[in-house]
Amino acid sequence: MAGKVYLIGAGPGAQDLITVRGARLLAQADIVLHDALVTPEMLALCPQAELIAVGKRSGQRSVAQQIINQHLVECAGRAALVVRLKGGDPMLFGRADEELRALEEAGIEVEIVPGVTTAVAAAAASKQPLTKRGVARSVAFFTSSTAPEHAELDAIPNTDTLVQYMGGREAIATAERLLAHGRKPDTPVVVIENVSRADQRIHRMDIEALSQGLGMPTGPVLVMIGEAMRARVHQQVD
Repeated sequence: MAGKVYLIGAGPGAQDLITVRGARLLAQADIVLHDALVTPEMLALCPQAELIAVGKRSGQRSVAQQIINQHLVECAGRAALVVRLKGGDPMLFGRADEELRALEEAGIEVEIVPGVTTAVAAAAASKQPLTKRGVARSVAFFTSSTAPEHAELDAIPNTDTLVQYMGGREAIATAERLLAHGRKPDTPVVVIENVSRADQRIHRMDIEALSQGLGMPTGPVLVMIGEAMRARVHQQVD
């Protein structure tokens, strides 16, 4: 009989930001297929499991999604408890739909265990709420990393607060498009690299500065834009 697959959110990186349920299932897993951004400290929670790296990193060779789907089905055929461990939350920019379809078509039972998505962790790390009474009542999570055939979907949402995942390589283009659509050049921006990890870095700027680029980020980048990102009068900032 086929085993059961759990799509588990590892959170933004820090080991203690995975959910209790996620950690418990990791400790019981027979096989763990994990993203490239999952830290060694996180994988230390499942020393008994067979580990399979199926990471996808921007600009680098990575495992094709179809191959990952095949791995999941094959692993469920030889193990009782299989974990697909994803950075952040599986249901947000995690290609969960493709993996769910493959498992469902194969008749394999699957369950989702949510994780702390990076945007929420970044807001906590920078002490910048994504919403603010009288200033920001709407938030959009978006990414510009779309395939050419999906170009018509690659539009920046019109909300008070914008949160761009995988925003490092797209910083200049994003800022230029925002300026072209009437966003004020001095609109505050908070950029966070390696959210929640030991090498986390927080950069504060505005859209005008963002249009000049971010240099060479050392890791995954999340960009938060909007008046809600303006530092408070007595706030201590990095």
